[in-house]
Amino acid sequence: MKNKLILMTVMMLFGTISLLVRNIALPSSILAMVRGFIGGGFLLIYLITSKKTIDWKSVISNIKLLILAGAAMGFNWILLFEAYKNTTVSIATLSYYLAPAIVVGLSPWLLKEKLSSRKVAAVTIAMVGLVLIVNPSGLIEGTYNHVRGITYGLMAALLYATVVLTNKFFKDLSGIEATMIQLIFAAVVLLPYIVMVEKPVINGIDLKSIVLTLIVSVFYTGTLYAVYFTVVKSIQGQTIAVLSYMDPITAVLISVVFLGERMTVVQLVGGVLILGATYMGEMKKKRHPLRDAKQS
Repeated sequence: MKNKLILMTVMMLFGTISLLVRNIALPSSILAMVRGFIGGGFLLIYLITSKKTIDWKSVISNIKLLILAGAAMGFNWILLFEAYKNTTVSIATLSYYLAPAIVVGLSPWLLKEKLSSRKVAAVTIAMVGLVLIVNPSGLIEGTYNHVRGITYGLMAALLYATVVLTNKFFKDLSGIEATMIQLIFAAVVLLPYIVMVEKPVINGIDLKSIVLTLIVSVFYTGTLYAVYFTVVKSIQGQTIAVLSYMDPITAVLISVVFLGERMTVVQLVGGVLILGATYMGEMKKKRHPLRDAKQS
């Protein structure tokens, strides 16, 4: 029970990261790169101080997949942060939460997993939810450009799905080892992209942005990831899936209560459909021993 409460707390804390990102006066690419370097470094220190041996042979054997996943993770952060800046936190979060549906949709081709009718229904419902969230009225409202924000959120979801699917192919790597390497590779891949492509101009970084960036990097990326991978080992997969919903639910509540953002009833229904469809797709079908015995 203790680990379940810890996991619930971790997921709720993940749902509050938008509050910090909104108040950091840094380009999204810079923030993502710093998050990767500091978060990955923190996990490396955690592994060393906890006297856990890193299997470098396995790291090398998985190097191509780790680079791919790290690059996807880094650009995923950039797009998600941009989604937060261009639309409401609620809409950005719910658009981003289509990632599990994308994983389900691609799993038959990439993972050779059978796509059940229940999962097909889940993906379909999620798509309907997205259509409802993309409200045809008020797409550009005040400081928001909802079309752009939703587009960034969907692109981030696609990249996050890439990270999840790539992790399925890792061999002989622990969860925390894989995460540490991916975080560092995310930063390494983003560095030349930032220097050669974006060439962002940083003028007068304020103390608040520096402090919030350190919190996002050390606490949200390093500490919470370390806690997450520590407690999930003793929790069933279905329970993890259910408790993970504390992340988007918290983000939506934060959006309404602290940021004063609002969603229309239609968009709210769309959000419920997306979360419900994702839950449907992740839950395993319950077995009925008596019925199964009769069928066999």
